[in-house]
Amino acid sequence: MLVENSRPHLFDIYNPQTSRFFDEMFATDSTVREHYETILTLFNELSPAEIEARKQIVNVFFLNQGITFTVYGNNEGVERIFPFDIIPRIVPGAEWDMLERGLTQRITALNLFLFDLYHDQKILRDKVVPAELVLGSKHFRREFVGVNPPLGVYIHITGSDIIRDKEGAYLVLEDNLRCPSGVSYMLQNRQAMKRAFPTMFGNYRVRPIENYPQELASILQQIAPSGEKASITLLTPGIYNSAYFEHSFLARQMGIDLVEGRDLVVNDNRVYTRTTRGLKRVDVIYRRVDDDFLDPLVFRSDSRLGIPGLINAYRAGNVALANAIGTGVADDKVIYSFVPKIIKYYLNEDPLLPNVPTYLASNPGELSYILANLDKLVVKAANESGGYGMLVGPHSTQAQRDEFAAMLKADPRNYIAQPTIALSRHPAFANDNSFTGCHIDLRPYVLYGESVKIVPGGLTRVALTPGSLVVNSSQGGGSKDTWVLFT
Repeated sequence: MLVENSRPHLFDIYNPQTSRFFDEMFATDSTVREHYETILTLFNELSPAEIEARKQIVNVFFLNQGITFTVYGNNEGVERIFPFDIIPRIVPGAEWDMLERGLTQRITALNLFLFDLYHDQKILRDKVVPAELVLGSKHFRREFVGVNPPLGVYIHITGSDIIRDKEGAYLVLEDNLRCPSGVSYMLQNRQAMKRAFPTMFGNYRVRPIENYPQELASILQQIAPSGEKASITLLTPGIYNSAYFEHSFLARQMGIDLVEGRDLVVNDNRVYTRTTRGLKRVDVIYRRVDDDFLDPLVFRSDSRLGIPGLINAYRAGNVALANAIGTGVADDKVIYSFVPKIIKYYLNEDPLLPNVPTYLASNPGELSYILANLDKLVVKAANESGGYGMLVGPHSTQAQRDEFAAMLKADPRNYIAQPTIALSRHPAFANDNSFTGCHIDLRPYVLYGESVKIVPGGLTRVALTPGSLVVNSSQGGGSKDTWVLFT
């Protein structure tokens, strides 16, 4: 793929490998997709030194903003600047409209599923989803059966991970319904791109994402126990949590208090923040703390992150929690495999966004298949996230496969397996001053209160390690700005 010019273009040696992967920018090895034509031209006009200078603008911006994340168990340091690639991922308006419809359908069905599980449990009686898988999930909270969350909504903030297969079809890889993270990076990526390429946006009609904090604040107001203007707080585990930057960023953007458990107290089944002027009533808690650590009187007694008495206040309807307690059962990776049936059961519709084919180790026949094909499959623990508890078969050693085989046999309920999907690729600017194809996914953020709202875009995560399929930042991944175009 050569473009006539006196100076070689960096894309001249880019290999989309379209025979093996769906490339987001190139339809074939030599034909650029229409919505990327201008971007290709703009980057071909830049030298490696000019691109590196733009990267440094981004790095300085991230450093000054404190845009970092934590890698647990890493000996090199606690915090790192979040890796960012400067070539935006572009989604045409028609494609986004389809994704938006599919996500709305999925979240609506999953919320109905959660309401049913904690009330009549019809789907279990009708044996659409095996009762033992739901009741045996570590995140199913029996003590909350019969509790009514405000508006009947359990999942106020969702981040479902979407991929594209070799043919370019969109698939849902997993749902994140407990405390989905990454939205602050989505917002800051846009600001970084505007600083590094201030004129580039004039060439595209990109839909804005900057109103996400206001939309989130509106959702939190909608679930307040009273109709008055609510007092909202964001509950964080503290400064050593991997997503603390996001917690502080969102609290600041929404103009709400950022608190830790020790800052809150429950009195007469009402929650208050300790302030220098005395106690301040709290109506809504956007909690970034998992269920297990919320209240040491109900869940883990050794938790120092939660608030004693919070659950009684929640049960009494005096405080709202986002997301509601017990949502984790619906993002259990075993339950994920039943989402197409869940959609059909509650909405009488076929899924607009299909799942990745999934094998359940709890099924003896499927377990035998998994054990016989560990070198070809991706094996995941049902309730892990961040790329942990996972075996990527084609990139594993025999010792790793033997270890996972033993874990599968010992606790089959806790594992699923999926085929190794050839994730779509997108050009990224590599350390050797060339463009290389890196695998990507997309995490759009869905808000649910009185209605479903989806900010047009999401966090495009990039597997920056050559050949890697793991896009998580904790495993060496980075991100891109995601441009959704007006239709």
